[in-house]
Amino acid sequence: MQFNPLTPEEKYIIEQKGTERPFTGKYNDFDGIGQYLCKRCNTPLYQSSDKFHAHCGWPSFDDEIQGAVERIADKDGRRTEIVCATCKAHLGHVFEGEYLTPKNTRHCVNSLSLLFRAKNE
Repeated sequence: MQFNPLTPEEKYIIEQKGTERPFTGKYNDFDGIGQYLCKRCNTPLYQSSDKFHAHCGWPSFDDEIQGAVERIADKDGRRTEIVCATCKAHLGHVFEGEYLTPKNTRHCVNSLSLLFRAKNE
């Protein structure tokens, strides 16, 4: 599988499971209509209709495109990592039970793990 070229900061997030600083990512306060894709392999991951403002500092989604995101228990035993199901790129973490949306789920995703494709593209 061929991957998109990544900057050193993107490699740190996507390949080494890093985290970008809160409130710095370009998609944190972004409200475009379309899809969010994996930065490394272009797999569609999230619909903009599932994005919400959690005020946590990272883009948040309460649902994913079916089969696009894989959940993995973190080594710390407390959190659940989310990765692209196609290429295993680190996206962030998923949290449940916060009651921020009716779906009661928050995918907390690094902006650097995402590409945005507008609906009309």
